[in-house]
Amino acid sequence: MDFDYDESQDAVAEVVVSLLERDSARDMALWPAVVDSGLLLVALPERFGGDGMGLPEVCALLTELATDAVQVPALATLGLGVLPLLRTAPDALAERIFPAVAEGAVLTAALNEPGAPFAVKPETTAVAEGDTVRISGHKVAVPYAAQARWLLVPTDSGIAVVEADAPGVTLLETPASTGMPEFSVHLEDVRIPAGQLLPDGLGELHRLALACLGAVADGLVKGALALTAEHVRTRHQFGRPLAEFQAVAQQIADVYVTSRTLHVAAASANWALAQLDPSPEHQERIDDDLDVLAYAVAAELPVAMQKCHHLHGGIGVDVTHPLHRYYSQAKDIARWLGGASFRLDRLGARCSST
Repeated sequence: MDFDYDESQDAVAEVVVSLLERDSARDMALWPAVVDSGLLLVALPERFGGDGMGLPEVCALLTELATDAVQVPALATLGLGVLPLLRTAPDALAERIFPAVAEGAVLTAALNEPGAPFAVKPETTAVAEGDTVRISGHKVAVPYAAQARWLLVPTDSGIAVVEADAPGVTLLETPASTGMPEFSVHLEDVRIPAGQLLPDGLGELHRLALACLGAVADGLVKGALALTAEHVRTRHQFGRPLAEFQAVAQQIADVYVTSRTLHVAAASANWALAQLDPSPEHQERIDDDLDVLAYAVAAELPVAMQKCHHLHGGIGVDVTHPLHRYYSQAKDIARWLGGASFRLDRLGARCSST
């Protein structure tokens, strides 16, 4: 199985690399440049001026951004918004949302409820009333909710596409390790047109979210490894580079193993999900790969970042040092996934059921 980038993925990755070479911003100040570069067009259908690409190209984009620990709503907009809507949104809804995304509109998804990461049976309710639907519930850890124009809200009857500024939507900002905008979202009798409730697609939303989070994790550990390897190569103690000390070499080797493991797990899951194979065997393989990926990210990514942090010594605790961006993003991703124990339970349940 060949997991090397194809020409389309290479082209997308090169655009990201070129953008980051031209612009030094690594936060929301970079977002206008991301929009102007056409990167948001990657997954949009050609009839909306997009490139008509899919999950592999979006994952290549997210991985390259994460390699430099860029903190912009690309994951939220493309991975949690555009890709799920491509598979579920009716034409009328797509015609409203996709042109706005091409111009820089942010999308996001409210995947988690209190005590229920990636809730399979959401407690948020959707009650049909004629040609409208009333949405009520509570979501947590929603990235970029205040910046988003639309929220994808899983409910007990499907995915509700809700305007972020709709009456009845209340946003409460909550702390994140990165300091990025993250919110608790309360929905109280929020009314949406019936066409904005997508009855199918919760499973697909969860799949795409896991795949894209895996792509981000792949980039984060790759970037942190490169940063740390350069530090131990050039930093001298006792008249020798740190890299020449056996204990240092062993720890950087551990991070390398984690990097390769996450890369293979992410590439395998993303490849499987991108295939148009409806057979039960392939669908089971997708969920197996994604559960393995989610556990690997939740369990191994924070540990790898801790080792990189340790190998940087006192520099590692400086919030102005680039490593801080990698470590904090890794902590947030592990939290969004529900943590290692939660993901191990999910994986164990899958193993015991087969």
